[in-house]
Amino acid sequence: MGEAGQSSGGEPRITVTDGMLIPEKGERGALSAWNIAFFGAIALLIALPVISPNPYLKVLAFVPDGLIATFGVTIAAICCSLVIGLFAGLGRISHVTIINRIATVYVEVVRGIPLLVQLFYIYYALGPVLHLEGPTAAVLAMSVCYGAYMAEIFRAGIQAIPKGQMEAALALGLSRSQAMRKVILPQTVKIILPPIGNEFIALLKDSSLVSILAVSDLLRRGREYASTSFRYFESYTVIALIYLVMTLFFSRLVALMEEKLRHRGTVH
Repeated sequence: MGEAGQSSGGEPRITVTDGMLIPEKGERGALSAWNIAFFGAIALLIALPVISPNPYLKVLAFVPDGLIATFGVTIAAICCSLVIGLFAGLGRISHVTIINRIATVYVEVVRGIPLLVQLFYIYYALGPVLHLEGPTAAVLAMSVCYGAYMAEIFRAGIQAIPKGQMEAALALGLSRSQAMRKVILPQTVKIILPPIGNEFIALLKDSSLVSILAVSDLLRRGREYASTSFRYFESYTVIALIYLVMTLFFSRLVALMEEKLRHRGTVH
């Protein structure tokens, strides 16, 4: 969730993202950290059910619907958070004081409350009032939470576009809203794709928290099998390996996307 580069005072910043296991250009060999982690996890997922079908094979057969639920919640939440983040990000740079204050308060308040607390609040406090079920409450809470982070990504991306772009668009007769929609935002999308990809990976991992809301996601299915079979070690080992494979796979995609955009000169 960090940004590379320097701070406004010229001091270097330390950046840590969810793609940190992606091999650098000088580390493309078979023994790179990413290759060891990714292919090692896949090898274990294949080897463990072969070596010990009971319970590893049974666990794998028990969790596919939970995997579908995890992806469903994650994709729905990332789509909703993008919409929220876009409007909140535009609000953050708005010259209208009331809009700017509302967007800023939203970002600061939501980012100051842990996602787990937001899940509990929306499901248990607001759920009975709004008649929210588990999956709906989970998507809403994650959308609101990650929308605040997306807002900062949109804000930073828009402000990274040279001001001359807006001035040129206005000089051509476009209104400010038209210039934003037709000139600024298309360029911003290319800049923010990599950090949005990292947010997707973080959201995918945080989706495991929705199991507390009676959502039959991957973690909850693993817990259900463990509680009935008392095979806690084997169940959580499989769940952890599946999460590891998913996050490393998408981290790789994000890194490839970022590298492709950098080669095109759109990411600096």
